[in-house]
Amino acid sequence: MAKSVALLTLALFAAGCGKTPSQKLSALSEEFVYGALAFSPSAATAAGLHQYQKQNLDEMLDDFGAQSLARQRTFYEKFGDRLADLKTGELTPEDRADLTILQDQIALNLLDLTEIHSHLHNPQLYVETLGNALFAPYVLEYAPQPERIRHIIARLKNVPLFLDQASTNLVSAPDVWTRVAIEENQGNIGIVDKEIRAGVPPDQAENYTRAARPALEAMSKFDKFLRSSLSTRNTYDWRLGRTLYAKKFQYSLEIGIEPENVLQQAERDLTAVRARMLALALPLHREAFPSHKDHGDLAGAELENAVIGEVLGKIADRHAAAESYMDDARKSLDEARAFVQEKRLLTLPPRANLQVIPTPEFMRGSYPVGGFNAAPALEPQLGAFYWVTPIPPAWPKERAESKLREYNFYKLKLLTIHEAMPGHYVQMEIANDVQPKARRLLRSIFGNGAYIEGWAQYATQVMLDEGFLNHAPELALTFAKEELRVLANAILDVRLQMLNIPDQEALDLMEKQTFQEVEEATAKLQRAKLTSAQLPMYYVGWRAWIKAREEYKLAKGSAFSLADFNDRALKEGAVPIPVLGSLLK
Repeated sequence: MAKSVALLTLALFAAGCGKTPSQKLSALSEEFVYGALAFSPSAATAAGLHQYQKQNLDEMLDDFGAQSLARQRTFYEKFGDRLADLKTGELTPEDRADLTILQDQIALNLLDLTEIHSHLHNPQLYVETLGNALFAPYVLEYAPQPERIRHIIARLKNVPLFLDQASTNLVSAPDVWTRVAIEENQGNIGIVDKEIRAGVPPDQAENYTRAARPALEAMSKFDKFLRSSLSTRNTYDWRLGRTLYAKKFQYSLEIGIEPENVLQQAERDLTAVRARMLALALPLHREAFPSHKDHGDLAGAELENAVIGEVLGKIADRHAAAESYMDDARKSLDEARAFVQEKRLLTLPPRANLQVIPTPEFMRGSYPVGGFNAAPALEPQLGAFYWVTPIPPAWPKERAESKLREYNFYKLKLLTIHEAMPGHYVQMEIANDVQPKARRLLRSIFGNGAYIEGWAQYATQVMLDEGFLNHAPELALTFAKEELRVLANAILDVRLQMLNIPDQEALDLMEKQTFQEVEEATAKLQRAKLTSAQLPMYYVGWRAWIKAREEYKLAKGSAFSLADFNDRALKEGAVPIPVLGSLLK
């Protein structure tokens, strides 16, 4: 395997001579994917790349040492130069979409390596990298279990050096990053000491214990470093600021619109959506609260808050128990799949490889509600995972109730549609069949986030438009609330990162203007401080998907088919969202 991949890389490099610009780009694209993945063995395992240039990546951990970071910088700089030599005028529209992805991925990596310096300030980078490196071989059946356990053992042996490197690199961090890293590091300890240990075959238990002991000691040592050392060096600002945020925004979203313009559009749309919600809520309010007389003494935002808030509160009363939350998510998945098939909204992927599992503990800081983890792009037959973050038994009753009310009967169904069916799971499964291979790998591993998040929002809208749950008005109002949340995501990210709004203003936006429960708003504020230029993807992507469909519908006229549009758009993979419509012509 190692020899074949090394020979492939040499062949790709040699193929540059005498080839067309399209052929050169394809070879460069595949070389970039393998080369970039090789810098991160944890990501390589998750993507299905196990050996590269005579190295067994499954036994290695990522290297954040100075020499490795310098090699990465040189790799991206030189790759950018090689792309610049291409005759772009001779590229096809599909090629140009791939070229944009490559250029923006290079720019993003260089931005981090030369200006943001995550390795110096973000302890989560190390904790989540380590967690993924240990968890992926445990759950992805890319090899027989004994072999995968050997890979985990090999990685455990590297943990002390990896975390010593982290402690050496980290010079300062904001309190919120350190706090979440502490929580997620405890999740890593639990995975090593309990979850993986419980699944180790008896004949490997002794070897596992020998490797796990120093690894766990290193994790405990790192915990002390985070609590007693890094926590005192808390002057670093989690905000990127106007200049760096604008750069990351452009490279990440690839939409060609300044963040200030997105902010203005989102604030205008928020007003319009609230007005639409009032119209949806009034009939439900009359039925549920006949004595209130629709709050006729109020007007404007006060009327909207009273009527919509009371109806949403009533809807939230219907929710799962903490103990049944995961099972309800699984039932929602079956229900959504049956509806997609009944209505023939699109062609479902042939593989049945989706599992619903609890969100790994080391990822719950970034995924407090849930998420989706796609099947490896190089091994798409392996497992894909719909993560659902359970309610911790130790939570106070009020906190658990707040989350359960937010993710009530209707909202849990919307979450499942978004993350799994026909949202992220379907989109990424179809993307894993894009041809040619170089294009598939590039668009699956480094695809456009606005396309990905936009599809999940658009797919949810399609489900409701086509009559999911018999056009239940409660579901429609809950989805309108989700639309408000999408708008709040964009507003929140831009205002926090560029305009330095205080926490209370952010919480007021979520709780008072977009009707989010306290637990949801608090978790979202934390997420906004942990990430940047990700939360606006839902809004700009959703708008772009609707625009692409309307343009396609206009061009097709009476021959338009919703399923045909969905299928064709999904078969493109995650292209930069502004070019989606043009590729369907």
